[in-house]
Amino acid sequence: MSDARLRHAIAFEAARLMYERVESEYFTAKRKAAKRICRGEVKPSDLPANAEIRELIQTFARLHEGEQRTANLQKMRLAALWMMRLLRAFRPRLIGSVMTGHIRKGSDIDLHLFSNAIEPITSILESEGLQFEVEHKLVTKHQESRVFTHIHVYDTHPFELTVYAEDKAHYVFRSSITGKAIERASIRELEELITREYPDVNLDEAVQECEEAIDPYSLFRLLLLPLESVKQSAKYHPEGDVLYHLLQVFELAKEARPYDEEFLQAALLHDIGKGIDPYDHVNAGLQALEGVISERTEFLIAHHMDAQALKSGTLGHRMRLRLESSPDFEDLMLLRELDNQGRQVGVTVGTVDDALDYLRELAQSNEGDD
Repeated sequence: MSDARLRHAIAFEAARLMYERVESEYFTAKRKAAKRICRGEVKPSDLPANAEIRELIQTFARLHEGEQRTANLQKMRLAALWMMRLLRAFRPRLIGSVMTGHIRKGSDIDLHLFSNAIEPITSILESEGLQFEVEHKLVTKHQESRVFTHIHVYDTHPFELTVYAEDKAHYVFRSSITGKAIERASIRELEELITREYPDVNLDEAVQECEEAIDPYSLFRLLLLPLESVKQSAKYHPEGDVLYHLLQVFELAKEARPYDEEFLQAALLHDIGKGIDPYDHVNAGLQALEGVISERTEFLIAHHMDAQALKSGTLGHRMRLRLESSPDFEDLMLLRELDNQGRQVGVTVGTVDDALDYLRELAQSNEGDD
């Protein structure tokens, strides 16, 4: 294989790994791609540049996501402006794919903030009712180690807020892709960009909509995470806690109906009420989810215990006729079957965030098909 063809093959495989979120770092993706394609050692000069890989990632995004990618970029830029206005005291700067336009499925919104303490930032996030996690990440580069502080915010679009000291506000950060100063935008510059790129958008109204929007995935996350500490009867649930059970059922549902957003939501959320009222978990769960799930998802959750009674022969005649006449009856019985199967000890499952990312991306894909 010629050097040029080898370089392109490595770039293509590295781009695929990053697009599919198998790898998140260019260096790691290149090394893994080279190892898969070449049997022996690869010279550093044969490895593609980060910019080559980024262009191929964008090719994947254009092919797989189409026009929906453009619509998502507009929404993400408006969400970025909302967050930046909220945190204007910390001189926010938008960077990364939302700034440059190089977004793909799974992209988050990257902001730089400048503060000598994170508490004033987290206090504002808490006052807005936003879910977030603080991460202190040790990075070693050129034999020098540094700790970076990231705040991951879980909202309609995920955010990664990187907090730097106040005296770094005018520091010139370099791109790992181009080696040049990174592209970044202040609040004013982002407002100008949105006005220029989307002249039909009323800026203040659009940002207000972002503020008022309810993100169902944040609500799901808020309800799901505590279920790890909710134990169940070993007789009926030998697998253990409620969350582990729900994640098992979700994985099984993903195998059976990977395209069915409403069914997958029901699989993930059907026992969510056990963290609220274990004696009436169905109604408790439905009340918590009111207004954020579809009628079909609500039907599946509402009757998953009736389906168990139907299978055991203890369901009343009238309810049995009602369920059997529903267009979603077969799906209800499938959910019941998966609910029973999802009680295994030691099965490997994804995380809550893995499940929610899958649902979020599926929802965006379905929007693009409308």
